[in-house]
Amino acid sequence: MDVNALDKALVEIVKNRLELAKIDYNNPKYDDLEEKLHDLEDSFQDSYGDFLEEALQAVHDEFCPDSDILYPIAYIGKKYSVNDKNEFSVASSEGVFVEMDDYPGKDTKLVIIPNPVRIVLNIGAEKQQVVWKAN
Repeated sequence: MDVNALDKALVEIVKNRLELAKIDYNNPKYDDLEEKLHDLEDSFQDSYGDFLEEALQAVHDEFCPDSDILYPIAYIGKKYSVNDKNEFSVASSEGVFVEMDDYPGKDTKLVIIPNPVRIVLNIGAEKQQVVWKAN
C-alpha cells in the first residue's frame, strides 16, 4: 500500500470538507464543491477501502468487537484542526460511535486522521488514543 498516496487522498477529502463547511448552501459554489467531495470520497473508497477495512476490522476486534464496522469513509471526521506544521487533529466529538466495555458511561468514537494516517479512539471529552497507524 502506498501510504503517501493514501495520506494525500485523505488530506484532499478533509480540506474539501473544511472548505464546504465554510460556505452556505445558497452559495453558487456549494453544489460543485459537494459533487467534487463525493467524487473524491468514491475514489478514496475504491482505492483504499479494502486496506482501511482490514485496519478497522483489527481495531474493532481488539477494542470494540460488539460494534459493526462501517465503510472507511464514515470514519473521516467532519471538522479538523490543522496547525502551522500541517498536523491534523480532531475534537473528541468527531468519529463513529462504538461500544466499549472498558469505558462504561463514556462516549467512545473512532475517527481516521491524516498526516500521518491513523485511527484514533476518542474516549469521552478528555482522552484520545491512537489505535492504528498506517506504515
